[in-house]
Amino acid sequence: MRFDWAEFLNLARYLQGDSTVAFSQEAGLRTAVSRAYYAAFGHAVEFARVKLRYRPTYDWQDHRNVRQHFVNSGKVDIAQGLEEMRQWRNDCDYRSDADPMISIRVESAINRADRILGALR
Repeated sequence: MRFDWAEFLNLARYLQGDSTVAFSQEAGLRTAVSRAYYAAFGHAVEFARVKLRYRPTYDWQDHRNVRQHFVNSGKVDIAQGLEEMRQWRNDCDYRSDADPMISIRVESAINRADRILGALR
């Protein structure tokens, strides 16, 4: 079954504070993967800016550029983790087909984000 993209609007209303709206578990899980990625990505950009002299553009280019900056700084594992998480996020944000492994993907994304944040503290 294809994902109903309108579910994200209900989730947005819920996050805004409207607890009367319903949204599917899939909408919540897709959003969890996305938020885990952005937690790791945002922290990585800020770490690289402060500690590694990275100059963010604050647009789509940072998703690629910060990974390359980590590679150039000898932190290949951080770059690889961000790339894998970015791919998972893209799947959740752009693909309509259902992912039968979404629960495992969420757990992996959260664990990976934890490791990236921990490594950059």
